[in-house]
Amino acid sequence: MAHFNHFDLLAPYYDRFIKPTDVARFCDLAGLPVNGLLLDVGGGTGQKSHQFINLVTGLLVADSSVGMLSQAQKKTGVRTMRSEAERLPVIDGSFARVIMVDALHHVSDQHQTLSELWRVVKPGGRIVIEEPDIRTVAVKVMALIEKVALMRSHFLSPAEIAGYFNYPEAKVRVVVDGSTAWIIVDKKA
Repeated sequence: MAHFNHFDLLAPYYDRFIKPTDVARFCDLAGLPVNGLLLDVGGGTGQKSHQFINLVTGLLVADSSVGMLSQAQKKTGVRTMRSEAERLPVIDGSFARVIMVDALHHVSDQHQTLSELWRVVKPGGRIVIEEPDIRTVAVKVMALIEKVALMRSHFLSPAEIAGYFNYPEAKVRVVVDGSTAWIIVDKKA
């Protein structure tokens, strides 16, 4: 049985109220520009990834919310795909860059999602996961609010996320600034 998706209700207002973080910093962390495709998993309206449209060969936003994807489709150059993060219907090693921004805590199976990110990034590619840092008070309060709102959120620490990428071909680093953490995973060629 499908679960209620809060993001279908938020979709028409999302871009107005949620502002993207520092583009230059994210480009540096993601190693952009790159000659290759970018996959934005849990990308919602495509607000974040659309900023990189001229820095990649192509852009695909994957999300489970029909409402969010309908907003993403309004952005020039954005292709969309309705999909749960745990089962991405794409060929192994298809993407030079895979990003997941503020979405990992919303998926049902985080381990399977992280395995999927690893599966679809090509050798020589990079994964960047941006998540609120649950070790901070502000994020703990946000997590409580999401629980009260009956969202299926489950936050992992940056070290827990990084620990999922224990592959011999993975080079992992964590960058933290305030209440935001980035887990950067390079897949050796």
